[in-house]
Amino acid sequence: MKNKYAGMQVLVMGLGLHGGGLESVRYLACRGAGITVTDMRDEGILAPSIAKLAAISGEAESGAHPIRYVLGHHDMADFKKADMVIKNPGVRPDSPFLHAARRIETDISLFLADSPARLIAVTGSKGKSSTASALHWALQEGRNRGMLPGKAYLGGNITVSPLTFVDALTPEDDVVLELSSWQLGDLTGRQKNAQALLKPRAAVFTAIMADHLDRYGNMDAYIADKRVIYQGQDGQDVTIAPWDDWGRSFLRESPARPLVYADTPLPGDLAGGWLTGPHGPGLARLPLDEPVEVLPSQVLVPGVHQKRNLLAAALALLDLGLPPDCIRDALGTFPGIEHRLEFFHEAEGIRFYNDTAATIPEAAAAAIAAFDAPVVLVTGGTDKNLDFTPLVQGAAKAKARILLAGTGSEKLKTLLAGAGLSYRGPFDGMGAAVQASLEAAAPGDVVVLSPGCTSFGMFLNEFDRGRQWKAGVLMHT
Repeated sequence: MKNKYAGMQVLVMGLGLHGGGLESVRYLACRGAGITVTDMRDEGILAPSIAKLAAISGEAESGAHPIRYVLGHHDMADFKKADMVIKNPGVRPDSPFLHAARRIETDISLFLADSPARLIAVTGSKGKSSTASALHWALQEGRNRGMLPGKAYLGGNITVSPLTFVDALTPEDDVVLELSSWQLGDLTGRQKNAQALLKPRAAVFTAIMADHLDRYGNMDAYIADKRVIYQGQDGQDVTIAPWDDWGRSFLRESPARPLVYADTPLPGDLAGGWLTGPHGPGLARLPLDEPVEVLPSQVLVPGVHQKRNLLAAALALLDLGLPPDCIRDALGTFPGIEHRLEFFHEAEGIRFYNDTAATIPEAAAAAIAAFDAPVVLVTGGTDKNLDFTPLVQGAAKAKARILLAGTGSEKLKTLLAGAGLSYRGPFDGMGAAVQASLEAAAPGDVVVLSPGCTSFGMFLNEFDRGRQWKAGVLMHT
């Protein structure tokens, strides 16, 4: 119902720079709601989002009120009088301002209440964006071949709010949503609300690792939010998870049908998929079916961890009805995505990669292992109360180590020195880090930014960090 928000006073908490807050404003303003935007950041930092909102008054229904801004602070009175608060995922749920709100929603819950499309949801600690993007890529290819009706859409934590396309959706469409633990946690308590029920036809888990412990405090709290992804499913749906301790717990608890994936053949008649070695194809079998090849031996994105992500996507696609040959062909041509082991430049025989989305130590270690060539590693940044041992172990295999400044790098310095590993830095500017990496590299080497840390402090976010890295490399080569 187009006007169900007409006349409501809505407070958007956390405008941000990734589009979720912005699209919530647009979506609700165009439905007649009065909007107040509040953010702890000031107008200078939020200028790109504010500029985009300037056009909303032209889209909104007649009689809509101008957008009101409260920046640099929050006013408790705004939260008490608002009919609805739209929460940005980055806002901690224990905020006293949220405790004063009558009703809390997010761009994801607004989307779920209005979407008629089939939903595929992806979560995990690392690999979410790659897996979600590969699913979208293959679903598009299936439509290009005339095997599926409608269109395929991609949104969520991948920095595209699904509110940007919800008005165009039909029941024949597929929507792939990447969902972070924060986004899933924000749906807790709303799973009993039939209007905003998260009920993915396929729920896909990528690798689970320690992450965001600065916010959660322990793994159990972190994992509890991840479990929300399947709590609305039933036997018509499927949950896909890796064959490890966390994955087994998800599959035992999920009310959906289970599919697993692993690096080696599955035991017995277990349904799922497996890799036939790091350089072999991926096979899969659904219940009662014979194994079929769903992933070619050679894929475009390096690393066995990326092949695992593609295998997880293949299982979902197979259960959704795409034939194996279409899945294999589509995933074999998937080019990867920006900021995830993204190859972006080559100069004087040196290849440069941007892996800024590697924000935990295990992800940076996996990046190093993805290459056969010598690696010059640019790493470090702000700590999330994580164990850096995996990154130090991976960094031992790197030819050289360049550190970006931050609390995480201070921990890394001690651990690297204890392991007898040299490093340069930490550098408090990207230009200096780029220059140091160029001095360490030689023809035939790979230079990769894979921080294993958050971007807070030096950069607006991890994507700003990746863009600055690419710009710096291009400027100096």
